[in-house]
Amino acid sequence: MNSIAEVVEANNTQPDYVKFFLQSREARGVSPRTLEFYQYGLDRFTLSNDCLKATPYKIERYLNTIPPNHNGLASRHASFRILRTFYRWLETEHGISNPTENMRGPILGKPILPSLTQEQVLQLIEMAPTIRDKAIIALFTESGLRASELVSVRPESIDWQNRTVRIIGKGRKEGYAPFGSLSERYMKEWLSQYQPDGNIWGMNKWGVATMLRRLEQQVGFPCNPHTFRRTFACLLRKAGVDTMTIKDLGRWESIEMVQRYTRSITFNDSLKFYKAPLG
Repeated sequence: MNSIAEVVEANNTQPDYVKFFLQSREARGVSPRTLEFYQYGLDRFTLSNDCLKATPYKIERYLNTIPPNHNGLASRHASFRILRTFYRWLETEHGISNPTENMRGPILGKPILPSLTQEQVLQLIEMAPTIRDKAIIALFTESGLRASELVSVRPESIDWQNRTVRIIGKGRKEGYAPFGSLSERYMKEWLSQYQPDGNIWGMNKWGVATMLRRLEQQVGFPCNPHTFRRTFACLLRKAGVDTMTIKDLGRWESIEMVQRYTRSITFNDSLKFYKAPLG
């Protein structure tokens, strides 16, 4: 391969730095997908900018043309990473000043993670093929249990009178989780058919995850233990339960974690519980 200096001398033109950068990445064994990632971002940037005359201001202005919530190959943060890698290479290999050196990456928006509606949960329960699976979905939703906690439930863990289960949570901490009448109904029906030797389900958390993945493929919306944990928090918030109470019921360590889990709650959801302070 000819050096950049040889190409410039032979053609009396400015070297194609993007091309040589991509060749250097390829020589280092990066994947075709990563090369496509770099090519796309750099081509898009250099269409409107001379890469050798870029300044932090020009880069910032370019990044601001990308919608902050745009995902995928052309996202704002991905584009910044491409430019930073490219200019670090230019500085290291060719002594060209790096305009991204003191730039901070774009602030990433906080994503709204999915939770389910009550109707979606009931649809999942209806589609679940066994009483055991129906009981698992109901208990996940009504208790906010993590997968590891759910599979630790044994017959002696269940307090039917108070509708709570004793569980071993994060850090091997013992705790309690509530459940409702729907979970009670399905669990009692399941235990009338199955005599457990260990946990009440007869499977580990990987078996639970596999069962949920099958249901997710059927219904087309998220269906995993963390989705149910978020759903637990969101349905309680929609019912008017305060954040501190949700924190205690779900055994979260901080209010901030509950707020993160309930980010999908809208102004209109909260408006239903508004009472004018002056009557």
